[in-house]
Amino acid sequence: QVQLVESGGGLVQAGGSLRLSCAASGRTFSSYAMGWFRQAPGKEREFVAAINYSGDRTYYADSVKGRFTISRDNAKSTVYLQMNNLKPEDTAVYYCAGRRSVVAVTITEGYDYWGQGTQVTVSS
Repeated sequence: QVQLVESGGGLVQAGGSLRLSCAASGRTFSSYAMGWFRQAPGKEREFVAAINYSGDRTYYADSVKGRFTISRDNAKSTVYLQMNNLKPEDTAVYYCAGRRSVVAVTITEGYDYWGQGTQVTVSS
């Protein structure tokens, strides 16, 4: 069983930056693909970014491409989401997800483990 704990959320003004972290328990982190998803009030959970097991392949939603960067440190069992030039429409609860595969995917159903979420609020 893998446990994921997100941190780094908060309140920021439009145009600002935040870095989310997701710390994973267990010894198999380096063999898991990881992803970030978000859910705004009244909306379905949506894909934000994903990264394969080694970190050399990344994927992004069109809405965040060029502004967000996903990365991982396998030695620390941690995945990050650097968010720059934040917009009010980025406001949501952000979830970290882990997948028992080396290949990353962009759908929620493809992930086996989920964190509890961290709130990101962007004011205009």
